Order: sequence, then C-alpha cells, then structure tokens
Amino acid sequence: MDLPRSFVIREQWHRVHNPIDEVKLALLGRVLRLRPGMTMLDLACGTGEMLCTWSREHGISGTGVDISTVFVEQARERAAELGVAESVNFVHGDAAGFVSAEPVDVAACIGATWIGDGLDGTVELLERSLRPGGLLLIGEPFWREDPPDEAAVRGSHAAKKDDFTDLPGLVASFGRLGWDLVEMVLADPDSWDRYTAAQWLTVRTWLDENPEDELAADFRAELDTAPLNYVRYQRRYLGWGVFALKKR
Repeated sequence: MDLPRSFVIREQWHRVHNPIDEVKLALLGRVLRLRPGMTMLDLACGTGEMLCTWSREHGISGTGVDISTVFVEQARERAAELGVAESVNFVHGDAAGFVSAEPVDVAACIGATWIGDGLDGTVELLERSLRPGGLLLIGEPFWREDPPDEAAVRGSHAAKKDDFTDLPGLVASFGRLGWDLVEMVLADPDSWDRYTAAQWLTVRTWLDENPEDELAADFRAELDTAPLNYVRYQRRYLGWGVFALKKR
C-alpha cells in the first residue's frame, strides 16, 4: 500500500501538497484560534507540514495518516526538525476509514476527499473522530469561473464539469450536510503557482537525471502540456480553499 511513484516524484520538494502556501497555512492556524492542548487528526497528511507547524506555533498535538511511505518518513523528520516529535505522530496507512481512538478537537482532510468517495463521505468519516463541538477542516476545489467547454474542464484536471461546483454551491453543500461554515482561507493565483508551477522544475530536473526511467516518457509528455494548460485553464477557472465547519 503506497502512493503512486509518479506523485511522489512530482511533489518530492513540496512541504505543502495543496495550493495553500506556507503563509496561508500559518494564517489558517491563527484564524482557527488554536490553543495549547488541543488535539488534531489529519487524514491524508502528506509530509505533515500543517500538523508540525501548528504544533510548534500553537501547542497542539495530534496524528497524521498518509498512504505514502516516503511522505510519512519526511513528516517524521520534519517533526524532529521543528522539535515537536513528542507531540505529533505519523502513521503509514490508508486514511479511508481511519478513525481516531480518542475524539479530537480538530479533524482535517485537506485536498483529499476521495478518501471518503467525495465531500459527503469525507465529512461523515471525519465526524467519527471529532469530539462534540469540535472543528472539521475540509480542503476542496470549486469553479472560480464557469468553464466554457470540455477543453477548459480537462485543462483544469477535472474529468467532468460536475466534479466541482462553484463556491456558493460548495458552501451550500456544507449547510445541506448539517454544518455551519465558520472560517475559510482560499487559494489565490500566487499560492496556486507555488503548488503547481513548482512541480515543473522538479519534473524537468528528474527527467535530466533519469532519462531511461520507465516513467520518463510520461513525464516528458506531461511537461510538454502541463504549463500551458495551467496558465490557460486551471489558473483561471479552478479555485480551492480550506473550509472550517462546526456541526449545527
């Protein structure tokens, strides 16, 4: 059980594996009013930057779960680097279906709602680990503008237009599920660039160093098309944000 190798290669230098940069991640921790002693579960945690930095800055503790052996090891190294290894731990495993042994103050899935087969299922999964009155965090895409054609949809990494809704529709879905939206931090073009454009240099450097690898042809094709698709479509049409919810 592991993350596909191509994904690990593409994001091997990322500390944050979503279009929320380190400045916005810090902002999110502040606006949530985190306090020392609070506990957190982060499903599909990647390399653990959110949990590690929030533990250092706000005194929280918690657990991160990710399917990538590489990312989990990097998360543990990051915790040691920031001096929070006694406060946070990282588990290699499938986040789908993972429930905390003890209820937590904050339950999060940032940009990986496929673990619950979509938004509804992921909210239900996170709620199973959340104490009454706790805070649920979801990171999810939405359409910033209505994509005009199939090229714009595909260029924004959506299989079909109704994979996502617009921002009002996404917010309405939280209410439909019985949750109040109490805070949000949205990606902007600069934070999208730091997530997406940074991958191009990583891929090109990897190609230069591994021209005979079995993944080289696919990565070469990706680099031929990804930058133009991004600036033409995704950067314009696709939004993304982290949304803080409380049960009604």
